[in-house]
Amino acid sequence: MRTRFNLFLHCCTVAVLLNGCELIRRKDDQPLQTQAPRPVARVNDVFLYEHDLSGIVDEQTSPEDSAARVTAYVNSWIRKQLIIQEATSRMNIDEAEVERKVLEYRYSLIGYEYQNLYIRQHLDENISLKEITDYYNTHLDNFTLKQNIVRGTYIKVPRTAPRTNRIKDMIFSKKAKDLEELRSYCLSFSTVYHLSDSSWIAFDKMVVNSPIAEIPNKIQFLKTNPYYETGDNDHLYFLKVDNYKISDNVSPLEFVKEDIRNILLNKRKVELARTLEDEVYDNAVKQKSFEIFDR
Repeated sequence: MRTRFNLFLHCCTVAVLLNGCELIRRKDDQPLQTQAPRPVARVNDVFLYEHDLSGIVDEQTSPEDSAARVTAYVNSWIRKQLIIQEATSRMNIDEAEVERKVLEYRYSLIGYEYQNLYIRQHLDENISLKEITDYYNTHLDNFTLKQNIVRGTYIKVPRTAPRTNRIKDMIFSKKAKDLEELRSYCLSFSTVYHLSDSSWIAFDKMVVNSPIAEIPNKIQFLKTNPYYETGDNDHLYFLKVDNYKISDNVSPLEFVKEDIRNILLNKRKVELARTLEDEVYDNAVKQKSFEIFDR
């Protein structure tokens, strides 16, 4: 039975894909006598018809994917109809309230898509460093650290890796060739590494899955260990802390710069959405597209 149903759905899928071409052809030709709509599924006295499947698949979709998509849609429709009919049989439904909610949902769906299009067309994504800095200085209370962060070097290598006795020297070296050698070494042999640069990283994130992560008082550890080596049965761990910030202090600007950029972009999006509504409303007022009647 299921095989026959799936075959029928596959035929419906092909019919849906051909339907657009058929409609175009009939614009020039006199349409044939209207045929009764062909049902695809039924839940009690409510039917899903073949023409209801229009738009679910397109011509670029493979027959297998099209059949799967139609099958999923039909099964979903059946489940939703069963819930609706179960609800209406057991509840007093306020149809007017339902219609209001449907209208609100329709507005939200269509309006949301149009707002996104308008925002994509008008959004300036260039956020200057001055804008970021000004926002940071004005909202310092919003950027309190909730974790310890560090700038430094962290390397985890298997005990079997070669030249592990050179790692400390390379970490502390200021020579460009040694730093390049360290980078190359990490790419070849390390399991995890983070090399010192201007970026900040959460300390717990840096040392996750290492013996350092199990240290109970990490604040005291950071204050007293600018360099630390340890190991376990399988790996060696090397940590050099160039700078650190403790939780509950103000975050450095570099650590939250990207967060601030996203905040400012979102503010611009909200302003554009408001501008769109105002523009549409003002144009409608000028064109007398709406009126409010006395009640």
